[in-house]
Amino acid sequence: MQHSHGQARGVERLYLDFDSFFASAEQHFNPDLRGRPVGVVPLDSLHTGCIAVSREAKACGVKSGATISKARTLIPDMIFVVARHDVYVRLHKRILDVIETCLPVAHVRSIDEVVCNLLPAEAAAGKVLADRIKAALAATFSDGLTCSIGMAPTELLAKIAAERHKPNGFQMIRAEDLPGALADIDIGDLPGISKGMRARLEAAGVRDVPSLWTLAPKQARAIWGSVEGERFWNGLHGYHTERPPTKKSMFGHSRMLPRDWRNPEKVRICARLLTESAGRRVRRADMRATKLTLSFRGGGYRAASGSRSDDLHWSWEASFLPARDDQAFMQALAAGLDRAERTLAFAPRAVSVMIHGMIAEKDVMADLFAASPGLYGSVSEGSSRAKWEVVSDLMDDLRARLGPQALTFGLPGEMPGGYLGAKIAFGRIPDEADFSGAPVADGDTHFVTI
Repeated sequence: MQHSHGQARGVERLYLDFDSFFASAEQHFNPDLRGRPVGVVPLDSLHTGCIAVSREAKACGVKSGATISKARTLIPDMIFVVARHDVYVRLHKRILDVIETCLPVAHVRSIDEVVCNLLPAEAAAGKVLADRIKAALAATFSDGLTCSIGMAPTELLAKIAAERHKPNGFQMIRAEDLPGALADIDIGDLPGISKGMRARLEAAGVRDVPSLWTLAPKQARAIWGSVEGERFWNGLHGYHTERPPTKKSMFGHSRMLPRDWRNPEKVRICARLLTESAGRRVRRADMRATKLTLSFRGGGYRAASGSRSDDLHWSWEASFLPARDDQAFMQALAAGLDRAERTLAFAPRAVSVMIHGMIAEKDVMADLFAASPGLYGSVSEGSSRAKWEVVSDLMDDLRARLGPQALTFGLPGEMPGGYLGAKIAFGRIPDEADFSGAPVADGDTHFVTI
C-alpha cells in the first residue's frame, strides 16, 4: 500500500450527498408533494417496498424498504409514486452541470453523491463555498432538492462529515480534530462497515471508533481480509491512497417479481428480458463473456425439515467460450431454467441473471472459434456464431431506434414497473442506451392507486 500524497496537511476533499434523492426529485418535479410524506416504489403494487422515502416520512419513522402497508400504519395519508429512473438520471446530469459552475467534480460515486478536490483557498472558504453550491442548486431547481456537504482531509472523512449532518447540513473535519471528532459515532454507521464487517471487528475486540482508531494498518488489513482494510485505515487517519482503476467484471440485473409473476412461464420471460439487457451492455462495453449465472431468491418450506424460511437461495452457473451474442447467452440461460424447474424447491420472489468472466474484445485470440470443443465445437459453429453476433448487433440498433419490443427472443413481455435492467444501483448510473423507447417526461408522476 502506497500513500499517493502522504498524510493530508489540510482539508482536501468535499463530499456532496443529496438528501432522500429519489423522493426529493419527485417533490421537485411535483410541487404538490413538497412538505408531504412521500415514498418511491418500484411498481404500482400494495406488496412492494419503498426504495426511497422523503424527509417528512423519515421524521415519522418510515424507513427505506418499508412496504406500502407498513408505511401506511405509521402515516395513513402517505403518498406513493412509482420510480422513474430515466428522469432521475437526466436530473443527475443537470445537477453535475450546476455543481461544475462552483467546483470541478472529481468523482461521481452514485446517482446522488459526488466528490470534489479542494485547493487550499477553496478549503479556507469552508461553509461559504458549501452555501454557494447549495444556493446554485436551489436557484436552478427548488428548495426541496437539498444536499449535505462534508469537507475533510480524505474522501472517507468527508463522507462521514456529510452523513452526520443530514438533511441540508454541513461539517468540516480537520486533521487536528481527529480522532475526537469521530469518537461518538457508532462503528456500524461508518461508511463501508456492513453488518458482517462489524461482526468481524467485534470478534477482534473492536467495538467503537476509539478502538478502531488504535488498530495498526496491517491489523485492519487482516480483519478485512484484503487491502481494503488498509485503505479504510488510511482514509480514517487522513492519508490519501491511490485506488487502481476498476475493470468491469460482470454485467447483471435482478428483479423482484410481483405475485402474479411467480410462475414458471413468467419467470422465464423475466429471466430472458434480464439476459437481453445484460447482453446489450456486454456489447456496448466491447467485451465478451465466458459465464452466466442464474439465481433465485424466495421463501417457502424446506423439503427436508418442513420448516419455513423467507430467505432461500438457488444458483446455477454455465461456462462457455467467449461470446457476445444473445443466442449464446440464451442457450446458457435455457439450460439454467430447465435445471431450476427440476430442482427449485421454493417459489421465487426474485430472479437475477449475471453475465461474467469478461474478456476485452481486443484480448480475444483471432483463431478463437477454430475447431474447439464446447459451445463452438467446429468451424461451422464458429461461422454460425459470427452470424448470431451480426443479428444481435442489428437487434440492438433496432431496439434503440424503435423501442425494446421491436425485436425479441421469444414472445414479447413487459414487466410491471418497467425499467427492466435500467435501474439505478449504488455505483452504477444507467446510460441513455439502457432506456429503450420514448423518455418519460419530468412531470409525468405515476401515483400508486392501491
